[in-house]
Amino acid sequence: MHVDYRPDIERQDLVSSVGGYNVLVVRSRTRVDREVIDAGRALKVIARAGIGLDTIDTEYARSKGIKVVFAPGSSTRSVTELTFAAFLSISRSFCTLSTMAREGKFLKKTGREVSGKTLGIIGFGRIGQDIASVASAFGMEVLAYDVVRNEEAAERLGVSLVALEDLLRGSDYISINVTVSPGQPPLIGKKEFSAMGRRPVISNTSRAAAVDGNALLEALKSGVVSVYYTDVMWNEPPREKFEMDLLRMENFVVTPHIGAQTEEAKRRVAMETASNIVKAWRGEI
Repeated sequence: MHVDYRPDIERQDLVSSVGGYNVLVVRSRTRVDREVIDAGRALKVIARAGIGLDTIDTEYARSKGIKVVFAPGSSTRSVTELTFAAFLSISRSFCTLSTMAREGKFLKKTGREVSGKTLGIIGFGRIGQDIASVASAFGMEVLAYDVVRNEEAAERLGVSLVALEDLLRGSDYISINVTVSPGQPPLIGKKEFSAMGRRPVISNTSRAAAVDGNALLEALKSGVVSVYYTDVMWNEPPREKFEMDLLRMENFVVTPHIGAQTEEAKRRVAMETASNIVKAWRGEI
């Protein structure tokens, strides 16, 4: 078996060289559209080493007889831990106070506990359910919204399934954990921000496009949203004006897409992806 590892390959190089491979493994930065698929004349399997398939034209690939696999459970716990790292550090002004202390300013700032607060989870799949289980350990009340109502998981985890508007109105913290299809309109826009009644802290570790960036900017300026944390930008690196404006907001917190960047998650991604490629090659999936 011959394997080439080219993590920084440019798109044109990918298009010109993919025809020589039977299997293509990609991460989130690589878009596998019709041009790439048509160029991959020998492709049998496309593997996404991660949890999202929004960068791959799965329908077109399958129409060409190419199997598409991914690793949906690989980074669940790492994303959950990142979500709570954000909630806890924001609630106690961790970064701000650390910077002030380094400058010799030992000022006390009153924070708040997550215990006893209400967490709204938008997207009640693997990650949403794992977040719910951790939230319960913190003593939080948990609301969840999903287009697919998983009554069994909700009952098992002590979660109340509610309408999106009710979740937005009643949550102190909100975690966005959804998939977004190309061309899909934002799930959270001006109307949804206006429904938020408790100036929530919001975490988005899924897809930036789930939120209308311009509406978010106004919500942060007006105080409708207390703090917005995101691990994903609309463009990486950012380039739109609203993205640059958001980066100048003190209540906009961003990390560079590190949800799956733990040793354990990387190991799970590698093992699950390799296993799925073998199964696809053998015709088992």
